[in-house]
Amino acid sequence: MNNQLLKIAFDAKRAFLNKTGLGNYSRTTIRALARHVLQNEYFLYTPTVGEETRPLFLFSLNNIQVKTPAIAIFKSFWRSKGIIKDLKRDKIQLYHGLSQELPIGIKKSGIKTVVTIHDLIYLKYPKYFDWIDRKIYEWKARNACENADLVIAVSEQTKADLISFFNINPEKIKVVYQGWNSDFTLKEVDALKQSVQKRYQLPQKFILNVGTIETRKNLLLVVKALKNIPADVSLVVIGRETEYAEKVKKLVVKEALQKRVIFLKNISFYDLPSIYHLAQVFVYPSRYEGFGIPVLEALTSGTPVVAATGSCLEEAGGPDSFYVDPDDAVGLAEKVNLILQNDQLRLKMKAQGFEYAKRFREENIAKNLMDVYLQVLNNA
Repeated sequence: MNNQLLKIAFDAKRAFLNKTGLGNYSRTTIRALARHVLQNEYFLYTPTVGEETRPLFLFSLNNIQVKTPAIAIFKSFWRSKGIIKDLKRDKIQLYHGLSQELPIGIKKSGIKTVVTIHDLIYLKYPKYFDWIDRKIYEWKARNACENADLVIAVSEQTKADLISFFNINPEKIKVVYQGWNSDFTLKEVDALKQSVQKRYQLPQKFILNVGTIETRKNLLLVVKALKNIPADVSLVVIGRETEYAEKVKKLVVKEALQKRVIFLKNISFYDLPSIYHLAQVFVYPSRYEGFGIPVLEALTSGTPVVAATGSCLEEAGGPDSFYVDPDDAVGLAEKVNLILQNDQLRLKMKAQGFEYAKRFREENIAKNLMDVYLQVLNNA
């Protein structure tokens, strides 16, 4: 079946409508397949295309078709159930739910299915979620896992959680890591970096943190560690703010660190690679992640990483990054200082981290995904 033309469909809502997280995963997955497995046809089913500019490249790929509902007022119903009629009409052979859910009743349609599960954080850390949200997320994910022909976990950590919480047969779960956006590997020219540095008024020396400012991301730990990092080094934070951000800002004031902590909002995605390149160290002390794509973005930018133990970040960061307990502010500061003060170590971490990141290249991700699809289709 390898050389046959296959019709593969995706739940592409988040590819078109989400700027981060699941949106990035959806875009990198679709792009990897469309660029490296050219013989197939890929159908992107989305309730609407939206105004986000990043997915526009999807329209330029010849083996992609974008599908939206014929009747706009039924968007929610169409995505959760009505889409099955369209999948049959388009003679879809395999449907991939990219964000932890599948259409209701698709198992009876005869269309083979794969679902990606990113994490079960709402079960591991229920205190971070409203009760009703937890129940909806759990029902969708559990239902999808039970009805899918195969389940993709984005890390070994997520696979272990699926087995623990949902009691899924390990043989039904395949680990396929997320790929990275090739924009982060560009060797930034000095003029471009200087332009970005000036535009956002970035300091000469800084450590970087990227991600939603929420409790589990644990930004408070970085602020606590900053007290033990040389005063000429700042902290640059990029991410959407939640209520937790106020706790972080209060600590910044309490510790008199206002001049050393910079919060950036509404950063252009196209400027983000330059900011990664400009940073001396990337810090990511999150208590729990399904994979941790910002860690991979840092490695591909040649930026040394200090991340937290306890979830999957060792999988994303590899053996040459540093890891600390998510409650150890002193240890975090020590690791950052070690990198800042040792040029030879920093160059080694940059080189070996970039080498480790090669395993997440688009072509490798595309091959791994096709192996999963063909296993499903050949077991028909």
